[in-house]
Amino acid sequence: MLNQDNLRQQLLQLDCRGYKAYKSIQGSYYFPEFTLIIDRVQGDPFAIPSQVRVQLAQSVAGFPRNLYQNHSREIALRDFITRSFCQASQNISSRRGTGNSGLIAITNIGQSVIKRTSVFISDEFVEVRFIVGLPACGRQIAGRQAAQMLCDDIPKIVDSIKYQSLDAAAIKHHVETVEDADWLRQQLAVRGLVAFIPDGAILPRRSGVDDQPLLAAGVAFQSPALPVEFTCPNRGLVTGMGIPVGVTLIVGGGYHGKSTLLKAIELGVYNHIPDDGRELVVTDPTAVKIRAEDGRSVASVDISPFINQLPQGRSTRQFSTTNASGSTSQAANIMEALEAGARVLLVDEDTAATNFMIRDRRMQQLIAKEKEPITPFIDKVRQLYTEYGVSTILVMGGSGDYFDVADQVIAMENFQPEDVTKKAKAIAKANIMERTPEGGEHFGNITRRVPLSDSIDPSRGQRDVKLKVRDVDEIIFGNEEIDLSAVEQIVETGQLKAIALGMVYGKRYIDGCSTLPEILDRVMADLESQGLDILTSFPEGDLVLFRRFELAAALNRLRTLLLRDN
Repeated sequence: MLNQDNLRQQLLQLDCRGYKAYKSIQGSYYFPEFTLIIDRVQGDPFAIPSQVRVQLAQSVAGFPRNLYQNHSREIALRDFITRSFCQASQNISSRRGTGNSGLIAITNIGQSVIKRTSVFISDEFVEVRFIVGLPACGRQIAGRQAAQMLCDDIPKIVDSIKYQSLDAAAIKHHVETVEDADWLRQQLAVRGLVAFIPDGAILPRRSGVDDQPLLAAGVAFQSPALPVEFTCPNRGLVTGMGIPVGVTLIVGGGYHGKSTLLKAIELGVYNHIPDDGRELVVTDPTAVKIRAEDGRSVASVDISPFINQLPQGRSTRQFSTTNASGSTSQAANIMEALEAGARVLLVDEDTAATNFMIRDRRMQQLIAKEKEPITPFIDKVRQLYTEYGVSTILVMGGSGDYFDVADQVIAMENFQPEDVTKKAKAIAKANIMERTPEGGEHFGNITRRVPLSDSIDPSRGQRDVKLKVRDVDEIIFGNEEIDLSAVEQIVETGQLKAIALGMVYGKRYIDGCSTLPEILDRVMADLESQGLDILTSFPEGDLVLFRRFELAAALNRLRTLLLRDN
């Protein structure tokens, strides 16, 4: 194997040559304390930077085994090392020419702790994957700067992420926090809960584009409502509010924290870093946020539980459209989530279609039911729970009619919760609902559809696979653009990239007979057993694990998607 000195000499010899000559350095190089592996070399200084890995033996890295002895701790430690590498590379990385020259960076991360391909750890070694912008002057190789980056700067960064260079107490706290959160999430079903929000949590964020906690007076969560307590493996006693299964309303005045609470619950499907404020907010992992989504495409979804008897006798049992309305999109979003296995629905009236949520008595008297295709959610939400065991958490500030169908009602005032279930039920009893229930005897069927492989085509021109992602909002899939801006539980760009690759990978299971849930089962089982690397032809460091629900959401929004006729 070539060594550090060989790489340095090779880079100096490449100085001032055409940029594509960098391709010759692809391969592995032995350094005194680690191995540097250059997996892919960019062809242009303005192209996607080069993919690089370092592997350190544990005898050098020095991480105690107790820090990664189980799945929770391993993912947490990998996250900590990723963040440490990110900080060290930012301190050293500098512009060294044109395009991305001089860049040393690891995958972008936020407040969540999720399984990523940026770092791996075992008893034998630690592997870190990152990108390097190989330096250029114009489109000529800047060999001396490249030698300094690869042979001098990278060893400094690697030295900074060894256990002896890091804050041992901070690592321990990071690992134990994530382990406690995973343990709490596992306890939810045992305790008959769908979510838990601990006392002392900081739920508000700094802004819509800054996910860090808003550290302001009076926003720490303190709950006399629905009190529960747990004894965590590391932290010990934790108290807070436990939201039971069933139908839960979150009510209160504007700007008092209703949507903030729901947002925290929505993202409680993921773990968070210490001091995020939501690090012990946990939610049933099958919870899916539902909203109206005007303009989305819908492919052969049975929305008949909510929408039926369309004009001209159009069926809604295999409903398709290229431009869904607010109500039809929300109905489709619910039925698709249920098909994928959601056990909890999260709904905020601010992002819901009004005519889908409620039809009051006056409107019922003006427009007879036989002339209204929409069955409002209020008449189906209890059936969802009693027949299918699907719970709902609903932010509702504008209709007290939901008091009749709720199991518990939580009022938010100045970001603090109060259990007002008894008061809400008393109001409902004293003010009898005059509207006529329109939900029928049963909820209806949850149909499992069979996708057709030819309709899922990631190719473009002479390229077999053309994929591109934009932030957490859009996938370019072949010739199609998939808009995921309304899929609110995608939190990192790496998830979106992995979802796009997962769509391509999943085609091997689309045989014209397997249902969408069966395909999701197989893809997620492969990812669990073999890891995210099965999605790529060579090791990449910017993939982040996604849930089956977001993979299904991307497939369902592919405008070319076709399903087998039932």
